Amino acid sequence: MNSPPFRFERLHQDAHCAARRSVFHTPHGSVQLPTFMPVGTLGTVKGLTIDSVRATGAEMILGNTYHLALRPGERVVAELGGLHEFSGWQGPILTDSGGFQLFSLAQLTKIREEGAEFRSHIDGSTLQLSPERAIEIQEALGSDVAMVLDHVIELPSDTDAIRDATERTIRWAARCLASATRPSQTQFGIVQGGLDPALRVACAERLSDMPFGGLAIGGLSVGETPAEMYQIIEVTAPVLPEDKPRYLMGVGRPQDLLEAIRRGIDMFDCVMPTRNGRNALAFTDQGPLRMRNQIHTHDKRPIDENCPCPACRHSRGYIRHLFRAEEMLGPILVSAHNLTYYARLMADARAAIEADHFTDFFHERMRGWGEIHSPSAN
Repeated sequence: MNSPPFRFERLHQDAHCAARRSVFHTPHGSVQLPTFMPVGTLGTVKGLTIDSVRATGAEMILGNTYHLALRPGERVVAELGGLHEFSGWQGPILTDSGGFQLFSLAQLTKIREEGAEFRSHIDGSTLQLSPERAIEIQEALGSDVAMVLDHVIELPSDTDAIRDATERTIRWAARCLASATRPSQTQFGIVQGGLDPALRVACAERLSDMPFGGLAIGGLSVGETPAEMYQIIEVTAPVLPEDKPRYLMGVGRPQDLLEAIRRGIDMFDCVMPTRNGRNALAFTDQGPLRMRNQIHTHDKRPIDENCPCPACRHSRGYIRHLFRAEEMLGPILVSAHNLTYYARLMADARAAIEADHFTDFFHERMRGWGEIHSPSAN
């Protein structure tokens, strides 16, 4: 008998916290969890070739429905073999539905029950994005995981507005499921509810009753404090099914990843490692390094002695020189370093969970970053 195209295999939970070690099997390969997914909004992780992305240790990447529908258009991508063939990435791909753009492009968007109407940020043309259209685009793109269209609003917001957006998200989720036609693609639901624990739990419970391949926590990292975010993760994660992946959307500080892992989250994405890399900030276990700073001018050391990335074959002085000289190689190298750092952090987290040492690992990393962690979830 053939194995199902999607399967979640839970291997171990740390004996001292909710951190989980799992595997997510997809038609384009298996993903070791917890994992961080580099963001390739337009079919490319900015500044890096696909081979370079693969060399960082990444196993799954993202694309974006809204942006790819605008250019080159999902039909063009489909004609060129789908997003895997189009980009050259043969591993698993997750596509965001465009729901985040309801928040980030709010001034260009009108939201009604039937869906959202965008004004293109490129040329002002109109894009209609309903739940059905969001799935249609993602099926044409051919991603492994399609995210449902959700209604994201900024925080803080009026309680009635948050409740309205949450209820709309649930209704839209059901419409997304009903419109699916591609067996080789699974859908993830998205839990909304702002900073209201009761709304979050209610939304999670209702979405958990629907046949999604996984569930995400959305609508965070949009104006709330880290402590508020951790509280929402802590009340929401236990309500999500234990036998499906749990994905925290758009959250990317290393300390936030570990805080979420110890609360039971499996998957992450964020533009932070590549955006910061383009701006000369390199992540390390001792905290970030600002590579334009004069202190690095004569420094012969690599960014990280133990890092296998191409940037760490060079001195800090050389990396600084590239940025000061505005050479494009500087952003490329530090972007590669940062993605490698995130992949290594996730690999170390997985090993710590397997050994029931995640709490010790968490404290060690937090001390290195100079962080005072929240006391809960211990």
